[in-house]
Amino acid sequence: MAVLPVPEERSPSPGFSGSGWRRRRGEPSLSEVFGSIATRPQGPLWKKLTAFLGPGYLVAVGYMDPGNWATSLAGGSKFGYALLTVALLSNLMAILLQALCARLGIASGRDLAQACRDAFPRAVSWPLWAMAEIAICATDLAEVIGTAIGLNLLFGIPLELGVLITALDVFLILWMQNLGFRWIEAFIVTLLGVIAICFGIQIAMADPNWGAVIRGFAPTTDIVTNPEMLYLSLGILGATVMPHNLYLHSGVVQTRRYGETLPEKSEAIKLATLDSTIALMFALLINASILILAAATFNKTGKTDVAELEQVHSFLAPLLGSAIAPTLFGIALLCCGLNSTVTATLSGQIVMEGFLDIRLPPWLRRLVTRAIAIVPAAIVTVWYGEKGTAQLLILSQVVLSFQLPFAVVPLVMFTADRRKMDELVAPRWVTALAVLVAAIIIALNVKLLIDFLI
Repeated sequence: MAVLPVPEERSPSPGFSGSGWRRRRGEPSLSEVFGSIATRPQGPLWKKLTAFLGPGYLVAVGYMDPGNWATSLAGGSKFGYALLTVALLSNLMAILLQALCARLGIASGRDLAQACRDAFPRAVSWPLWAMAEIAICATDLAEVIGTAIGLNLLFGIPLELGVLITALDVFLILWMQNLGFRWIEAFIVTLLGVIAICFGIQIAMADPNWGAVIRGFAPTTDIVTNPEMLYLSLGILGATVMPHNLYLHSGVVQTRRYGETLPEKSEAIKLATLDSTIALMFALLINASILILAAATFNKTGKTDVAELEQVHSFLAPLLGSAIAPTLFGIALLCCGLNSTVTATLSGQIVMEGFLDIRLPPWLRRLVTRAIAIVPAAIVTVWYGEKGTAQLLILSQVVLSFQLPFAVVPLVMFTADRRKMDELVAPRWVTALAVLVAAIIIALNVKLLIDFLI
């Protein structure tokens, strides 16, 4: 029987050979799992792709975090299926930007945070780090609230205690990373499957108007002219194209051992892009199903102001005529909260290590990065209690939308710069689309700010 050669471990290189990076990076992102997953250099495409499946689903979690639930539930109950077009456009933007993240991580050997530290002076990189931390705090605010509410709905655990329980996810990640990064990916994918099943059953119970669902994917000018609809649209955009996900993907894609030659990296970029595209298309179905459920149950019955997750839980049983519907909602909410806190912790580590180049033991790094994100979120959650959680969730997603340009613009700059990317520079048409996406995000944010001030 033939013995297959064992792939050599990919050592953390000082970065791609492009001369555009002013400084050489040291320790890579998530150094304890860097290059730890072997890939298949030979064989059919589907076998090669299986080795790259995983990072895209960590990114896809951003579509199902509790903040996304709040914006989608509020949008579906108030405007019916009209905001489905925003979910679709946000998904297409996310696919494009995540493809650039994979390209940056593989081609340069840097995550987005490291690239910013290398390319910009501290006067620029440190404010970018601060804004990235604010984005992660906003993300964690949504996830802490969602997980705590899920624990409360299912097990009657007080909100304050539920917030403290969410802090334990850092130890879960450490334990799973000791087993291997594939365990974290398997954990995420399993919970995504549970969420999909729960929503599939609830959508079947709700029996939406599928003609109206299809029409909801068509663009409408009301999104721009109606300030309230624009506010919710930006919330959906911020919850979908999440800033911390850009840092996350550019880091976790480097867990693959794909080689250092130009052909190996070029193929790795294609496979990683396929992975994220498939995962984000799957996530669109889940993301849209949240809005469809709200439109088919609440908007149809005249309940146009439903946004609180506790309201949704209590309204589902009488509206759908089944006692199992609220339980399914609670299970899905808890799963998405757990998923989101895991990915937020990973992105927090990547952001802190990348921007500040800290050197701490893995367990201490995790505790520090988790504390930076969860402590403000916990204080706000405990202070507000169960009242006003929907407003906090939606506001957190709008904060994410305002942070997006500060992550998107450097990403587009780096991947379009041949001095930094060499032969793996992004094609011009991809860069042109990315510039258009960045311009749309900035224009919508300016419009929302003007409406808010006026």
